[in-house]
Amino acid sequence: MKKAQVLEEEYFTTSWCFERRVLKVKVLCGIIKDLFPLYLDGVCSNDSKAAIEEHIAVCDSCKADLQTMKKPLPIDVTAQNLSEAQTVKNLSKRWKKGMVKSLLKGVLFTILAIAVLALFLYIFVDVQSF
Repeated sequence: MKKAQVLEEEYFTTSWCFERRVLKVKVLCGIIKDLFPLYLDGVCSNDSKAAIEEHIAVCDSCKADLQTMKKPLPIDVTAQNLSEAQTVKNLSKRWKKGMVKSLLKGVLFTILAIAVLALFLYIFVDVQSF
């Protein structure tokens, strides 16, 4: 048999002899680590949950990684959220002030344009009464 076929057969075997077990643990570490977020959220299937628990029983590296993922992040999100909320409020106030200024400028230029047009018509166009 070729070496790749031997590895494939050892991977898919259900036998738990020591050599094959080590091979299975090394091959599955990446897959198991990919499943950790689902496992921690409690949304993985029962088969996946059993596979993860079985794997971390024999793999100290993955067990340590899982314990690390279970720890809360050392981020004070409350202060960050309040800071971001204040920034959004300030931005909203500036935007509203800008909108009011733009509206007033538009009204002023419209009135000015109408006045200039009326003055032009009054001076240069001879209006005859009917």
